[in-house]
Amino acid sequence: MQETETNNFTPNTGSYRSILKSTSLIGGASFVSILIGMVKTKFVAILLGPTGVGLMGMYNQITNLVSTFSGMGLSSSGVRQVAEAVGADDEERIARTVKSLRRTVWLTGGIGMLVMLLACVPISLLTFGDSSYALPVALLSIVILLSAITSGQACILQGTRRIGDLAKISVIGAANGTLISIPCFYIWGVQGIVISLILCAIASLVTSWWFARRVEIKPIELHWHESFGEAKQMLSLGIGIMGAGLVTALSTYLIRVVLLRQFSLDEVGIYQAAFLLSGVLVGFVLKAMGTDYYPRLTAVAQDTEQVRRMVNEQTEISLLLALPLLVAMMIFAPLIIRIFYADTFATAVPVLRWCLLGVLGRVISWPLGFVMLAKGKGRLFFGTEFAAAIFHVVAVYGFIVFYGLNGAGIAFMGLYVFYTVLMLFVTQKLIGWTWKSHVLQFVISATILIVALMFISRLDVNIQFYWVFNTTVLLIVSGYSLRQLSLKSGLGLKDILGKLGI
Repeated sequence: MQETETNNFTPNTGSYRSILKSTSLIGGASFVSILIGMVKTKFVAILLGPTGVGLMGMYNQITNLVSTFSGMGLSSSGVRQVAEAVGADDEERIARTVKSLRRTVWLTGGIGMLVMLLACVPISLLTFGDSSYALPVALLSIVILLSAITSGQACILQGTRRIGDLAKISVIGAANGTLISIPCFYIWGVQGIVISLILCAIASLVTSWWFARRVEIKPIELHWHESFGEAKQMLSLGIGIMGAGLVTALSTYLIRVVLLRQFSLDEVGIYQAAFLLSGVLVGFVLKAMGTDYYPRLTAVAQDTEQVRRMVNEQTEISLLLALPLLVAMMIFAPLIIRIFYADTFATAVPVLRWCLLGVLGRVISWPLGFVMLAKGKGRLFFGTEFAAAIFHVVAVYGFIVFYGLNGAGIAFMGLYVFYTVLMLFVTQKLIGWTWKSHVLQFVISATILIVALMFISRLDVNIQFYWVFNTTVLLIVSGYSLRQLSLKSGLGLKDILGKLGI
């Protein structure tokens, strides 16, 4: 039975409904994107195999690393700056911020493109052990510039909370990625990966521009030196965020390099498949946090009671939405691997299950982590991300020695145990103890459930009992989540199901 609140934490049905609305909007788009992406993933698995999946993952890690470095954290600080200007209802300030942001991303993207071009040979040597991949890496520098400009457009949409447009961009991006990639893979095979990444970046830029141009911005004259003043404010927070993003991207890149040195490109592809699948169904919950929760939290960042309330509400809604999906994925992991990929990826099943435990930790910890960004604590954010990145790299290196490729999944789970504890400590210092007792009980119960399902999947039990028991658990969890969502949002079950696209 849920406890009665007596202070500013009184359950706010309208607030819960707002969170559910924005999350379900992103979720609906994500669900459609997943269905479209399944087609692309299946073709990648069939046409390119584990080697192609591994190579594509390495290319993506390289571009992510360089983009993070050259982006200077603008993808987060830009949203915060735009959201603050919108919150102040100052058209002049909004126009200055948007215009300065657009100019800045061109500069940072150009710098990133140049860095990638000049460093293509060293990057190839460090990543693959030889220089034969230098030309593909050089060509991918185009993606750096295009992605930077696209990120700037997304900041404008996110800062002005145009959630519907962002949802449409997500669906269109998935469709473009599938329609572009499949012919590239079919015609050129593995060599088509770089071509597809460049063409997809172009399509994403066009799509983001189409929607961002609809945002009404007051026409103003703004000299470049004035833009630099605006940019300096963004970069003051952005550099801390960039540093945090850079260590995360660098750690992810180093982990792939470690796996490539320890195993083959095929096994890197197996890990890549499991890692991506672990978050694909609950990705809409995580995406909604950055898209809607972060700007809302920024708007009330100076009101500690409001921040606590929003963290509790976001944690509850996120868990209620994610838990049934995590349970389903834990139960049906072998089937999901076959649907999304192929039988050659069967060894990804245990890695996937360990990664699912990590994703649960991600859902729990992210509402806490956004408090630092909302309060503009860039240095603190960098420090926590740096600590987490070091922990992850060391854990992967240690666990794969004893557990093989499964050790990489175990390390991912361990990362989010560490990160959740760290976030609880940090937010306690910033805003006091955050979780209400019923939220803490829910977090503990969800964790015990997913861990229990993980170990049940490893037992040699009667197959009929296994399916009857697990299906019953899934139905109970789904029913509980729907019931709680209905009570907290004040919406009927039919309305809840409609919002979730069921």
